[in-house]
Amino acid sequence: MKRLLAALALSTIAATAHAQTGRLVEVRIVDTTAGRELPVYGDRGRIYVPGEPGNRYSVVLQNRTGERVMAVLSIDGVNAVTGQTAAAQQSGYVLGPYERAEIQGWRKSLRESADFYFTELPDSYAARTGRPDDVGVVGVAVFRERFVRPLPPPIAREQSTPYRGRDERKSENDPARSSDSMAGNAKSHAPSAPAQELGTGHGERRWDPIGTTHFERRSSRPDEVVSLYYDSIRVLAARGILPPPRRYPQRREPNAFPMGFVPDPRW
Repeated sequence: MKRLLAALALSTIAATAHAQTGRLVEVRIVDTTAGRELPVYGDRGRIYVPGEPGNRYSVVLQNRTGERVMAVLSIDGVNAVTGQTAAAQQSGYVLGPYERAEIQGWRKSLRESADFYFTELPDSYAARTGRPDDVGVVGVAVFRERFVRPLPPPIAREQSTPYRGRDERKSENDPARSSDSMAGNAKSHAPSAPAQELGTGHGERRWDPIGTTHFERRSSRPDEVVSLYYDSIRVLAARGILPPPRRYPQRREPNAFPMGFVPDPRW
């Protein structure tokens, strides 16, 4: 809570129609390999997106407020900044008023990140680090910033002693483990079948510089938690979340000129 990573640059992304996925921070997933925003599908209070195995993706965060907020990003139950098993009170990205930022991968340093990409569950970063239980969800815990009203300037008096401000005190609202952690949120109402097929891999490193800033949370509990669940088109269709793929009936060999002569008109 003392020093947190902050996205520095905004990303330019083509505007497309999308459903709102957050009141304070809008969360979208962009398939960067295909160059398109992934559609969202609602089912029993959840939001799903279909992933394409092997394709890279990014998480787009749009601050919808006129104040700074912090977004703690969880991928498959793992904090995308620190690599810890995700909890809402951990480090995250600070967004300025109405700022939009694109998170392209696992944070490796202040200069580099490793690409997010859809992959088979055993190849996911979470599974490869012994944490496969929460694979298949992107979560964002949003915190508003605490505003501290500045002290008024001292009143000048003759022979007054130098003004001394009150000592800064450490906030008593230290973060504690909360039931609102994204990992716990990902486990609720887990579908029984078919099994999760896709996870998020740890891809190639890229130049992705950011900086640091100070941010004090208004509360130890997140003001909003947004969760986007994902899997392959095949699995989401099998669960009834997506319409089944359109199947065309078998047909004869096509003929380039099927009609021999002009037919009579119908009256």
